[in-house]
Amino acid sequence: MRSLQHISDSQSNKLKEFLENSLQKLTSRKHVKHAIFGVENGSGSFQWVGTAGKASADGTPMHTTTPFMIASVTKLFIAASIMKLAEQNELSLDKPISDYLPDSIAGKLHVMDGTDYSAQITVRHLLSHTTGLPDWLEDKPKGKKSLLDQIEEQEDRLISIAEAINFVKEKLTPHFPPQPLGCSQIKIRYSDTNFQLLMAILEQVMNRPVHGVFEELIYRPLGLHSTFHPGHQPEHLKTKPSDIWIYDKPFSQPLLLQSFRDLYSTADDLLNFMRAIFRYQFFQNKKTLELMQNWNQFGFPRDVAGLRQPNWPIEYGLGMMRFKMPRLFTPFKPLPALLGHTGVSGSWLFYCPDYDLYLCGTVGQLSETPLPFRFLPKVLRKIDTILD
Repeated sequence: MRSLQHISDSQSNKLKEFLENSLQKLTSRKHVKHAIFGVENGSGSFQWVGTAGKASADGTPMHTTTPFMIASVTKLFIAASIMKLAEQNELSLDKPISDYLPDSIAGKLHVMDGTDYSAQITVRHLLSHTTGLPDWLEDKPKGKKSLLDQIEEQEDRLISIAEAINFVKEKLTPHFPPQPLGCSQIKIRYSDTNFQLLMAILEQVMNRPVHGVFEELIYRPLGLHSTFHPGHQPEHLKTKPSDIWIYDKPFSQPLLLQSFRDLYSTADDLLNFMRAIFRYQFFQNKKTLELMQNWNQFGFPRDVAGLRQPNWPIEYGLGMMRFKMPRLFTPFKPLPALLGHTGVSGSWLFYCPDYDLYLCGTVGQLSETPLPFRFLPKVLRKIDTILD
């Protein structure tokens, strides 16, 4: 295994110079107003976090302490919380979600071709994106735009989980029935609806709002002081979060942004969280993390919504992605796999087992969702060169 644990001062300097240059290239991309990029090895002997650009439309510079929206990287926090409760026997991955949610949410949730599959959906189905449920943000009602496509036209208001689920029930059509788990060939399709339901389960089981669940299960135990849901920024944290951009316009609908229930965080907090997960400092049982890495591969998308979501060649476990460039694109020297998650704003948080390396960052731009899958292979290739 190639590792950054024992690199020389010369190699360390070369890597830092490369990372700084890479950061500057990110902000040179069209519409990208700022970027943050963090890298740390497993022992903590190599650490680097860089920022560039303006945090907000008022010209405030981006700093390493500036909280940024991590978008669907939040799914790692949701999944970690669910798995923690499963370890504690507070819930079961294989019980139907109707055991944890009221009928107003779980009832008539998945009706396809006249058949109601709702009772078949388990917690494990939600975690693995094997429900077939449509995405409340990305999928299109018949003859209309998706909610995400209409985002700039939407009234700034809070959308509850219940309202989002009702929209799924009334306006959208499932893609396939809940899959028979344990089979070698199953369909998976990325859907934020699954993780909205998981947050609702967390709230029901813990009898508190999801930000309180994260505070108890994750923030306090791991010492994460700069991670929070919109609308719940800690009093001690005075720094204004960075803007999310839609091309050249800042996203200026705070209530709608709060409705996505995605977290703000910093590079330091994200790296600390990921290190705790992969160094077995969070879960009580090592098998819990192994369970999250039971991979299934996304298929090729056949619709516009599918094209904008994670798809082939990405694999998905329980709330966690595995991304590895296919040999077709790296025929001479394969690149190592990355385990973690990305987000719609061009955000990422990954662990590379082969290098024992943690990587996080964002460009805060909704037009740059695929960026991590183009950017990070270049970073890994350069690291491999430096280690030679």
